[in-house]
Amino acid sequence: MPETNYINLPPDSSSKISSTCANKYALLHSKLPTPCYIIDEAALIKNCTLLKEIQDETKCKILLAQKAFSNYDLYPVIAPYLAGTEASGLYEARLGAKHMSEKECHVFCGAYREKDFEEILKYADHIVFNSPSQLKKFGFRAKNAGKEIGIRINPECSTQEGHEIYDPCASGSRLGTTYAQWEEHMTPELIALLDGIHFHTLCEQNSDDLEKTLFAVEEKFGTILHKMKWLNMGGGHHITRADYDVELLTKCILHMQRTYDLEIYLEPGEAVALNAGYLYTQVLDTLKNGDTHIAILDMSAACHTPDVIEMPYRPPLFQSGNPNEKAYTYRFGGPTCLSGDIIGDYSFDTPLKDGDYLLFEDMAIYSMCKNNTFNGMPLPDIYVLRNDGSYELLARFGYEDFKYRLGKKL
Repeated sequence: MPETNYINLPPDSSSKISSTCANKYALLHSKLPTPCYIIDEAALIKNCTLLKEIQDETKCKILLAQKAFSNYDLYPVIAPYLAGTEASGLYEARLGAKHMSEKECHVFCGAYREKDFEEILKYADHIVFNSPSQLKKFGFRAKNAGKEIGIRINPECSTQEGHEIYDPCASGSRLGTTYAQWEEHMTPELIALLDGIHFHTLCEQNSDDLEKTLFAVEEKFGTILHKMKWLNMGGGHHITRADYDVELLTKCILHMQRTYDLEIYLEPGEAVALNAGYLYTQVLDTLKNGDTHIAILDMSAACHTPDVIEMPYRPPLFQSGNPNEKAYTYRFGGPTCLSGDIIGDYSFDTPLKDGDYLLFEDMAIYSMCKNNTFNGMPLPDIYVLRNDGSYELLARFGYEDFKYRLGKKL
């Protein structure tokens, strides 16, 4: 890890930390090395402030789902606003326990490995199992270690549209215990182990889909909820999105609390860091193939923003328009050998040229935690834009980081 490096913005009005165009303009002209990620501390605090207000009003607890945002250098910034962390396995549990140590540490995994479980018991205070067989295998050991025990249910209520890869309620899903599986395998002895029920069915959705899901949960598992201490409603709640219905979310939380006398958990990842980061990049080349104008950037969708291809989605880009909305439309691609290493099509008022800088928005989530070094692509630097207008270098990667993922550290 390099020494902390501060690069101050010019002392003018554009250096004020906000979500305004002036602030983004300053970022675009910051001349940081490209490509690099920039995490906006003020935007994180803005998101977490809303999450804290919901917790204060409803007495629910909101956890950071680290699978979306796990930049632990920022955990001290967000910790005062959240109840703790949620992990998807051993390493995330260890990260959350170490860097948000005064908070709760929850873990869920589709199946735990025997060689990992003793270490998981060191870090997690809430452990959620995916199936009755996993509960039977590990639940008694976890209970004897003083842990809170839960099982993930599958309410079989799909609310996804167009993203089946993110639908845990799809036919044949491996995630969560259906009511039929519960009836067949959940013995009184196993039920007695449980402190809570967990479900996670949403992805970037509003609270109306949560309300639909809760109808299904109550219909199938209502009698069981009366026996539980807590209910974890999982993640996928886009709470900090501008059009999110917070009032309906509050209504849903209070209904489950009052009806079943439950403590309620939410574990969003995106809502914590939504619109709180950027990817700063530079044009390496422009060319034309038929009627298609192309710009090759020094960032790669496949390597640096893999969710662009996996989801798929077209990330927002500052000072650009939709295809053909403005005078000049370009297809952005990365420098790798993958033909599908495409970010998307964007339009501009003036032609692009080699050396131009671009600023992709909403890049704090599912980017740094999912990036890779395919083709030997270097990983981007990571900066944080602090409240005082300074940039702090958090991480810089090089050849050794690429090499050591593939062989012995000789």
